[in-house]
Amino acid sequence: MSVELYVEDDFYELSPTTSVKIDDTDPRITPETWENWFNHWLEILHPQIPPAPSYEIGLRLTDDLQIQELNAQYRQQNKPTDVLAFAALEVDFPQSKEMLASVPLYLGDIIVSVDTAQRQAQRQEHSLPTELAWLASHGLLHLLGWDHPDEESLGRMLEQQVRLLNAIGIAVDME
Repeated sequence: MSVELYVEDDFYELSPTTSVKIDDTDPRITPETWENWFNHWLEILHPQIPPAPSYEIGLRLTDDLQIQELNAQYRQQNKPTDVLAFAALEVDFPQSKEMLASVPLYLGDIIVSVDTAQRQAQRQEHSLPTELAWLASHGLLHLLGWDHPDEESLGRMLEQQVRLLNAIGIAVDME
């Protein structure tokens, strides 16, 4: 099992006009690292996802301005947010064995605002890469059908995110 991850790093492409300045203590996460993380996470979540020989996910790192436009367009909330997930899988999506054997199963796209992630990382007193991993794992769970309409389901989702981050060597304190 593997994941084909397409990382679109708009945030760093948009610099130097972006509002967040990344310092040397927060190195950029390479596409290879992202791909390793997503491969690891999908292995952990494998029992809960449709079986396929490989998966495809899009990850875009962007700024508050771009994510606000998407949030307004798709969620009717005209404000920046930290992460958006656009799931490609519908519950009754028809899948033939032949189709699944020949092409990667496209799970959807995750968009993360590095601006918002930076502010949240500072508030949480952890690094930007930790916050980006946290938000990406949250987006991945949404792609796989997780949701948090109430406190109980949010708690379960956050526990799963802690598990996913621990698995890639990032310790997160939920307190």
